[in-house]
Amino acid sequence: MRLFAVIGWIGRAATDVVALAGRAGAFVWSILRSLTDVRTWVPLAAVQVRRIGVDSVPVALFIAVFTGIVLALQSSYTFTGVVPLYFVGVLVAKSVMLELGPVLTGLVLAGRVGANIAAEVGTMRVTEQIDALEMLAYDPVSYLVVPRVVAGVVTFPIVTALALVAGIGAGWLTSINLLDLSSQEFVRGVRMFYQPFDLRYPLIKAASFGFVVTAVGALYGYGTSRGAEGVGIAATRAVVTGAMLILVLDAFWAIVLL
Repeated sequence: MRLFAVIGWIGRAATDVVALAGRAGAFVWSILRSLTDVRTWVPLAAVQVRRIGVDSVPVALFIAVFTGIVLALQSSYTFTGVVPLYFVGVLVAKSVMLELGPVLTGLVLAGRVGANIAAEVGTMRVTEQIDALEMLAYDPVSYLVVPRVVAGVVTFPIVTALALVAGIGAGWLTSINLLDLSSQEFVRGVRMFYQPFDLRYPLIKAASFGFVVTAVGALYGYGTSRGAEGVGIAATRAVVTGAMLILVLDAFWAIVLL
């Protein structure tokens, strides 16, 4: 009996995953189709750029600054007596640009932006505001979803770029003030293995993270039911799913581009 219960649970879980994948595919297609409704979503996109991008800059910079500080201190501890100290610049720059900068920024924004979108759109669903838009002949996807997705794709790379500057800058300040390292040595380490692709790579990842976070938040919010409880569940699922997809995309881009 226990074996049958396990098999039944696996079957139900697989069915739910397939159903969610189908719903997500249809939702992404509706977003792409609604991009042609430029008159509806373009005027609303500027507001979402401020809410998703500009308002997220302080928390992204906060995370990046302390990431740079910790990287500088830990790399100095690791390299002591083994590797020249200017390799602190190498580790800080490479780690921040290629991995920690875009991924940590994406994870933080998945919590802030994804939950906000899911809660906002979900509240509109349970209070029948989306139904009212349909009654007024508005396309809810082009009115609610597309501006947020476009703003996410546009602003995530910008916020990530600022976070990269802040992280490397914090590592530099830590190195020259707390470590026996000069500015010239730190810059030497930063430039030693730098390639132009090192800057393009995190921005590509950030754009994909922006699409995933905003689309997932909108997907769960759009399908919300059961009132306030459903809104809370949608916000939680949006954050968890967004964070998981960010890590999956991080591995995907590493395999494809590196």
